[in-house]
Order: sequence, then C-alpha cells, then structure tokens
Amino acid sequence: MRQITATGQTVEDAVQSALEQLNTSRDQTNVEVIDEGKKGFFGLFGSKRAIVKVSIVSPEAEDEEIQEPIHQDESSEGTEEQVEASEIVEDDKRDTESAIEETKQYLETVANGMGASIHVEVYRKGKEITFDLVGDKIALLIGKRGQTLNALQYLTQLTINGKTNQYVTVIVDAEGYRERRKETLTQLSNRLADKAITTRREVKLEAMPSYERKIIHTALQHHHEISTFSDGNEPYRHVVIKPK
Repeated sequence: MRQITATGQTVEDAVQSALEQLNTSRDQTNVEVIDEGKKGFFGLFGSKRAIVKVSIVSPEAEDEEIQEPIHQDESSEGTEEQVEASEIVEDDKRDTESAIEETKQYLETVANGMGASIHVEVYRKGKEITFDLVGDKIALLIGKRGQTLNALQYLTQLTINGKTNQYVTVIVDAEGYRERRKETLTQLSNRLADKAITTRREVKLEAMPSYERKIIHTALQHHHEISTFSDGNEPYRHVVIKPK
C-alpha cells in the first residue's frame, strides 16, 4: 500500500498536497488526520500546520475483503458486536447528514449577510460534498477569479469537518463556475507548456488553491516534454512548468 504523510496550512491543503505527490484522486484514498493544526479566526492561517496520512486504496485488497467469508459465531457476543458496528455506521451517517444541513444553513446565512439571497443545493459523491449556490447576485459570491467563492469553500470545509467524525472534501460552486474555471486552467496550462518548451525555461503560474493546482498537474501529467511541480508556501503556493 502506497502512503504518504503531508502537511499544510489546513487539513484540506495537506490532503491535496499528498494527492499531488501520489498522483491520485480523493476517492482512491483513505485519509487519516494526525493533527488538524491551529486554525485562525475567520479562516486566517494559524501557526500550527495540519498533518495527514494519505494511503492509496488497493483494489485487490478491497476485492479480497469483500470476498472473505464471514464466520458467524453461535454465541451472542458476535451478534452484539455486529449490532454495535451497525449502530456506529448509522450514527456516523446521521452525524454527517446533520452536519451537511447545518453547513447548508451556515452558507445561506453568510451569503445573506453579504447581500445575496440564495438557496443551497447539496450533492454528495462518496466523501466529496458539493454545495451549489443558486440565486441572484451570484457574481458577488464568486468574486474576482473565484477568490470569494474560494474563501467560502475554505470556511465551509472548516465548518462541516468541525461537526462530523468523518472527514469529507467540500466543493462550493455557483452557476457552474468550477467547471468553467477548470476549462480555463486547462487551456492556460497547455499554452504555458508550449511557452516553456519554446523558451526552454521554467514558467511560473500565479498562486492558486491546492485543488486548482491539481487541475494543472493533471492536465499536463502525460506531456512528454515538460514536468510540473508546486513551489512556495500557502497561500502563495504555485505551479511551475519545467521543460525536460
């Protein structure tokens, strides 16, 4: 099993850093939060970095686990253990659903305080939860190059993971902005890759959140003439495109 221990200003930053290094996606891994770090007021970075251990899930191991026969004990002890395990799963499910609803209300309250009346639609895919903002004045919530939306996503990540026992990844979107931004970054990465090849010099992109850096890495991962890596410290960490 491949695994890596990574750090970041937040748990999410640490997870994304590990995913970049392992060159994999969130749904293919297990995340163990070793230290949540010290969080600042209203999303400001604290002095203590978060630490996580991220392990790639082996498909073979999963198959073996599913196919492994279950030997039932005739004693009541085995039954009680199964019931307790089932209760824990149900408790975690209710805990997460409650956290999602509270976080949804939190987002609506923050947006209303900014002068944008919205409602929030929630979509869940495994450990990834998307909060889609719908309403008027959405541009106000997106901000220049998505900076306001990124700040809302950061606060939402802190909020929901402070209310649930199961770590989840959060995406806050509005009017399909994330997909449009992904297309823009993909096109940008290809143009700058050509520039790096032509000039034979490294090209540095602007500072981006970890999940946007991952878009750049993914878009160029099969390019034979360049390589990419992240450099700098949060919140100024950026992607560098280097000719081979």
